[in-house]
This record gives sequence, structure tokens and C-alpha cells, in this order.
Amino acid sequence: MSAPRVTLYGRPGCHLCDDARVVIERVCAELGESYVEISIDDDPELQRRFGEEIPVTFVDGRQHDFWRVSEQRLRTALTAR
Repeated sequence: MSAPRVTLYGRPGCHLCDDARVVIERVCAELGESYVEISIDDDPELQRRFGEEIPVTFVDGRQHDFWRVSEQRLRTALTAR
């Protein structure tokens, strides 16, 4: 299996992170992609970097969105080559 193309940075108890996860799970399942979720609470550098802008999503190592995840925008990013 290849490395996940989508990374979701967030924290437990974050309702926007929960919303983002639902969108990411749906789009990744439809497209046969995988994702990884990382808690910023486990790393002081991630806390400093992302702070209150969570959730933050990366696609292929580049920042894609923060706060809200657009289903269409994520789908487009994952299907464009």
C-alpha cells in the first residue's frame, strides 16, 4: 500500500476536526486513497505551527485547507495529476 496522500492535523474534541474527518474519509474511500490523522497535541512544534487554525489538511505534502474541508476541492486535488 502506498503512503497516504492526505494528512489531517487536528486535536481530540475539535468539532471542526470531526467534520473534516468525515469529508476526508468519504472522498478518500471513493477514490481509493488513504489518509493519516495527526494530533497537534502530541508535538509542541505542531501546536506552535498550527495553533488555532485546525483542522489543517495537506495533500501530497502541501497545505491544502484549514478550518473547513471542501469536498469538491479535495476531490479535485486528489484527481488532478
